[in-house]
Amino acid sequence: MSHDHTNHAPEGAQGAQAPEAELPQDESAPARPPEGHDASGAHAQRPQGETELKAQPAAPQPGASPAQPGAPAPDGPGSPCDLDQLAAKAQKADEYLALAQRTQADFENYRKRTAREAVIAQERGAAKLALALLPAIDNLDRALAHADEVVATDGGNGAESLVAGLKHVHADLISALGNVGIERYSPEGEPFDPQYHEAVAQQPVEGAQPGVVVEVFQRGYRMGESVVRPARVVVAG
Repeated sequence: MSHDHTNHAPEGAQGAQAPEAELPQDESAPARPPEGHDASGAHAQRPQGETELKAQPAAPQPGASPAQPGAPAPDGPGSPCDLDQLAAKAQKADEYLALAQRTQADFENYRKRTAREAVIAQERGAAKLALALLPAIDNLDRALAHADEVVATDGGNGAESLVAGLKHVHADLISALGNVGIERYSPEGEPFDPQYHEAVAQQPVEGAQPGVVVEVFQRGYRMGESVVRPARVVVAG
C-alpha cells in the first residue's frame, strides 16, 4: 500500500503568498495601486467581452452647436451672416422697385405717344377729306357770289329758292369742316405771310402799303397751326 508523501498545507494557509519587499516611496505623494489592481491590492477583473471605456465628452443637445475654441459665433439675429442676407434682400427689393418704375414710365410714354399719334392721324384724315371737298365748296362760293345777279335777271321765277338751297348746302359744308377743326380764312388787308398765303400776282395799288394783301382769289383753310390749303392772294407792290 503506497502512501502519498505530498505535503499538504494546513487549512487557512492555502493561497497565502510570501510578503513582497516594500520599496521606499515619497511620503508626500499618495500611494497609487499598480495598474490592474484595486486599492486593496487585488487584481481588478473585467467581465469577458467588456472593453475599457474612455471618458467621452457630453453629447450636444439637439439644435445646439458645440462651442469650439476660436470658432466664429453661431448664426443668429445680428450675426454677420444674417446681416448679409438682409442686405441682399434689400438690394433685390431696390432692383425690383427700379424695374417697376421704369416699366411704369415706359408705359406712360407709350400711352402719350399713342394718343399723340392718334390725334395726328385724325387730323391727317380730316385734312385729306377737306382737300377732296374744297373744290366743290369753291364752286359754291363762286355761284353764291353771282346769286344776286341771277335773281335780278330771272325776275323772281324760282331763282330765289335755288339760291337759298345753295346757301344752305354751303353752310352745312363749312359747319362740317369746323366740326373736325378746319376753319377757313380770308387774309385781305393783312401783311403777306408765305406760310399762310400764296401770291398769284403783285401789283401797285393806290393807298395800299407794299406787301399787304389787297385781294383774295381763293380762301385758305387751316387746322390749328397747320395749313390745309393756303389762301391765293394778290399782294400790293
